[in-house]
Amino acid sequence: MSAELELSFRPDDQLTEVMRLRVQSLQQRGQKRQDGERLLLPNEAVYRLDFSRQSLRFSHWTVRLAQAGRLTVTATSQLWTPDLTNLMTRQLLEPVGVFWRARGDAAVQCYEADVHEFGERIAELAKVRKVMYFLFAFAEGCSPETADCSISFTKDS
Repeated sequence: MSAELELSFRPDDQLTEVMRLRVQSLQQRGQKRQDGERLLLPNEAVYRLDFSRQSLRFSHWTVRLAQAGRLTVTATSQLWTPDLTNLMTRQLLEPVGVFWRARGDAAVQCYEADVHEFGERIAELAKVRKVMYFLFAFAEGCSPETADCSISFTKDS
């Protein structure tokens, strides 16, 4: 018997602010990023997913975009410890989840194969992690206020 577990992505405002301060600090001092460092872009924010269980199988995504726009979700690897190190490009996982809603269209579209593989990868990483961090990039009219994203898994009960 299996039951479904839906986990909502939650904004990590503190970590987003720390990463924005890193960008601001480099700009103020006229310095460049470290070789391979991934700086947070103005349209990005850090989100987190907390796992209450480790034995999960990916089921489906639920993404709601209140208006036309594009949401790109990128996972970070377990090698990134945000309190100790800067985010490096090699710590970003592929594939990414790309979701969009066109003007006049009610349904949210995505690249099905990529988001399914992405969901399976998250389920695999959940076996060894209690929390995962993600970069959410908002574009073409999408914003944190108009987007809601969760991922569902099946679990053995």
